Amino acid sequence: MDGDSLGLRIAEMGISAGPAQGGAKYAVDTSLFDALVDQAAGAGSAAGATPRALVDRILRPEEGDAQFLCELLAARLAEGGGETVLAVGDEAELTDGDVARITAALSTAAHEASVGAFVQLLYDSGAADSEARATHARELAAPKKGGAKQADAGGGAAQAQARTAHYLVRRRPATIEEMLEVRVAVVGNVDAGKSTMLGVLTQGRLDDGRGKARLALFRHKHEVDSGRTSSVGMEILGYDKLTGAAVRHTDQHRKAGWDTVCGQSSKLIAFLDLAGHERYLKTTVFGMAGGAPDFVMLMVAANAGLAGMAKEHLGLALALAIPVFIVVTKIDMCPPNVLDATLKQLTKILRSSGCRKLPVAMQDRCSVVMAAARCVSQRVCPVFQISNVTGEGVDLLQLFLNILPLSARGAVPATAPTAAPTADAAAAAAAAAPLRFDINELFTVPFVGTVVSGVVASGSIRTGDAVWLGPNYSGSFISTTVRGIQRKRADVQAAHAGQSVSLALKKITRVQVRRGMVILGPADQQSQPPRASRTFEAEVVVLYHTTTITSRYQAMVHCGPVRQTARVLSIARVGDPAPADDTALRTGDRARVVFQFIRNPEYIPDGSRLIFREGRTKGVGKVVRVLTPAEELHAVSEATGGSMFFGSRKEKAQLEALRHHHHGAPRPEPKAKKVPA
Repeated sequence: MDGDSLGLRIAEMGISAGPAQGGAKYAVDTSLFDALVDQAAGAGSAAGATPRALVDRILRPEEGDAQFLCELLAARLAEGGGETVLAVGDEAELTDGDVARITAALSTAAHEASVGAFVQLLYDSGAADSEARATHARELAAPKKGGAKQADAGGGAAQAQARTAHYLVRRRPATIEEMLEVRVAVVGNVDAGKSTMLGVLTQGRLDDGRGKARLALFRHKHEVDSGRTSSVGMEILGYDKLTGAAVRHTDQHRKAGWDTVCGQSSKLIAFLDLAGHERYLKTTVFGMAGGAPDFVMLMVAANAGLAGMAKEHLGLALALAIPVFIVVTKIDMCPPNVLDATLKQLTKILRSSGCRKLPVAMQDRCSVVMAAARCVSQRVCPVFQISNVTGEGVDLLQLFLNILPLSARGAVPATAPTAAPTADAAAAAAAAAPLRFDINELFTVPFVGTVVSGVVASGSIRTGDAVWLGPNYSGSFISTTVRGIQRKRADVQAAHAGQSVSLALKKITRVQVRRGMVILGPADQQSQPPRASRTFEAEVVVLYHTTTITSRYQAMVHCGPVRQTARVLSIARVGDPAPADDTALRTGDRARVVFQFIRNPEYIPDGSRLIFREGRTKGVGKVVRVLTPAEELHAVSEATGGSMFFGSRKEKAQLEALRHHHHGAPRPEPKAKKVPA
């Protein structure tokens, strides 16, 4: 199948909202995934034809095939950042005994010291047929009323058939530092069942229909009373390092439960339980922007549809370019006609020009395995149907979370199969990047001091490292030392890119730290303090505005962990031909805009995505560059007509300090306060 015909198949694929045969809620076109697999296999064969297929090397091994299999697994693990899904068979004629031999061979190769992984069979395309034949054989062998037994028709289970087996190969972590982590933001409209869904997943107990499963997740008393989340909650779900089974809390003390989960898991799913009420929208935006989630799980109540804040949350995920999968809850209490209307609405919205998603129903293990590998592409959008009371569909969601791939920030570049990569190579690659740790939570722990929590955006950090902390309210950085590191409430010695950890800082008070600050490194005698700025240029798109946006317009800007009000200094429209009015922006316009933070400087890396909001006004963009002090003075002069004054004494003092800093003149000493006699 060529690329054009494949594109037509993708464009024509959809969801039939009516009931499908076999009890499925709606059907999925699995031939699309088969075509994608065939096309990928054809491209690899065209590049360089392999002399023997993988299934032949396993079932009929020759000299060197065992070493080849170990190198293949090591290369695939390096490419996937520590895990991979391997398809063996490619619809070859295999028996149940052949599948057992393939599983044993892969397990033997994975246990080698150079690989250090385990193998789990996810899906076998011939397993259902084998079970049906075995059941039929048992029925034939059962004694009849006359006491005679019919001959076994058998040997059916030993007959060869076209089948493909999908295996999960995951590296066993030696310590908690090496454990894989995927962050999932849970969003949706109020009363969609977000906290209840997380309670069922993380505790392993079904709900009673009245929200009993969610009580352990709430952090405040008013959340228990109202049943609505108002803060950013954190829950975890682990997968065992030996078998891949789910690891949940085993006792009543959550801290001890987190340690147990981390110690037994090779992969951890960290859920960010965000608020669904409109009153807490800014908290939800901060959680999605500052929490750096890898995926977004959008919860939709079957009896309410995609309404209210669910549309806002979907728009945030699209603006931040985060892959989305949808979970339709409460299917046990929803009438069939209302469920069909909800599915039709989801199909229409996801296929619209604003989303451009491909909704695919998850009705069996085959569709889950196929969709998980293609969810990162931001085109395929899996749709689950869940009941937290009866447990329908929960097992498919757990399987999907287990095989969710790591995002690009945690992947290790692929190397040649002859040079098998190890954990040391991955650590060296992570350590080569400069350290940047985004702070999004602050704590004061007795006998420990100030503790900051966030995500390691790049590089790595170890206990005892000297780092830069800032910027403070004046825009400067101060040096400090990392006293200790905890990952999911477990002590570790180091943290790497993509991991969410907590750091204990030495000789830092609570008033010296705020949300939005960063930790950069290293802070040695040769390195200079980093530079922060109040002004940056971004290329933005206005999603909605009632009138026009001009110079001096103010809005709340969300850029990673930074959340601060900024004003517009200048606008340069982007378009060909150039519009007549290039100083005003309306809905749908694209332009390069220079923003200036109102309160204090921030550390904004180039290429960061941002969201600005003000009332019903919405816009998205990407940071192009950070302005120098000289460029900032020029931009402010242009925006104020040369007066360099926006109307606030505090802002005038800040501009005066910036002018002295630019010209190299010493700042005037503050007047001494008069002390009463």
